[in-house]
Amino acid sequence: MNAGRTVFSQLIEFLPHQEFQKCVARYAGNRYLKNLSCWDQYLAMAFAQLTYRESLRDIEACLRSVGAKLYHMGFRGKVARSTLADANESRDWRIYADFAQVLIAIARPLYARDPIGIDLDQSLYALDSTTIDLCLSLFPWAKFRKHKAAVKMHTLLDLHGNIPTFIRITDGQVHDVNLLNEIMPEPGAFYVMDRGYIDFQRLFVFTLSAAFFVVRTKSNVLLQRRYSHAVDKSTGIRSDQTVILTSFESASAYPDALRRVSYFDAETNKRLKFLTNNFALPALTIAQIYKCRWQVELFFENSTWCTPSYVMEFPGPVAWNRALVGWWHGPVRPCIARHLLCT
Repeated sequence: MNAGRTVFSQLIEFLPHQEFQKCVARYAGNRYLKNLSCWDQYLAMAFAQLTYRESLRDIEACLRSVGAKLYHMGFRGKVARSTLADANESRDWRIYADFAQVLIAIARPLYARDPIGIDLDQSLYALDSTTIDLCLSLFPWAKFRKHKAAVKMHTLLDLHGNIPTFIRITDGQVHDVNLLNEIMPEPGAFYVMDRGYIDFQRLFVFTLSAAFFVVRTKSNVLLQRRYSHAVDKSTGIRSDQTVILTSFESASAYPDALRRVSYFDAETNKRLKFLTNNFALPALTIAQIYKCRWQVELFFENSTWCTPSYVMEFPGPVAWNRALVGWWHGPVRPCIARHLLCT
C-alpha cells in the first residue's frame, strides 16, 4: 500500500502558492467566503485540466470518488458541483488571469532553448484566433450570425514550448486584425500570422519597434517588384523579391520596402506567397517560419479548455465570467510539465 503523497499533491507543489495568495489579496477574492476558498477552487479546476474532465458534474464525481484523500491532495473543503459553479460565477476572473501570467513567466524561460525545427535564435510567436461555436438559442448574448452564436479566443503563442503569452476573449464579430492594437512587439522577435492580419498601418508598428513579421499575402495586395534575388528552386522557393506597395493608401501606411517570398509546397500542390520586413534570413527560412504557424492550430485543437460546456444556459455576464475562469486555468499544464522534465 502506498503511504506516500498523492501524485496530484506532488504536481501542485510546483505552483507558487504565495504568488497565488497575492493575486487573491489583490482582488479580495476570499472576502465573505464560508466554504470553498479560491485555492480550493483553483485546485478543482487544475484537477480538471490535468485529468481532462469535461463538465462540473464530471469534476465532482471524480473528486467524490477519492473523498478520503482530498485533504492529502491539498483541498481544505468539500467540492460540490453547485458550490464550484457558484464560485466560477462570482469569483473575479482576474485572480486566475494574473496567476496564469505568473505561471507563463515561470514556464517560458524553461522552454527558451527548446528546438523549434528551424535555425532561428530570436523569439518566434504565432498569432491566431479560434472561433468557438455556440447555440444561439442558449447563448443569445453571443450572437455571431443570423442563426449562429460564437465567441473568439485570440492567442499569441510562444513557439518555444507552445505557451500562450497573450489571450483575449472577444465577441465573435471582432475581426482578428483589431488585436494587433493590443500587442506590444518585442524588439528582434518574429511574429507569424495568416493573411487575416494584413493591415499595413498596424504592421508598420512592428517595423518601427524593430520586430519582424511573416504574413501570408492576399491576391488583391498591389505590389511593384524592385529587385529579384537568386533562389534555389530545388528547395521549393520560386522567387525572392524586394517590393513596394503601389496603392496610395497602403503606401502611405507602410512607406518602406517589403520582401515577398514565393514558395511551392509539393505536399499540397499549392503556391504560397509571404510578406516580411526581414531581409537578412534566407528565403527558405522565411517559408519554414510560416510553416511553424501550424503549431497554434494544434494548440487550439488540443486545448480542451477552449470549449467550456458548463457555461450553457446562463445569462451573458455569468457565462462570460465562468468561461474566463475556465480559460485562465490553461497554463497550469505546460508549467508543471516543464518542471517535471527539468527535475
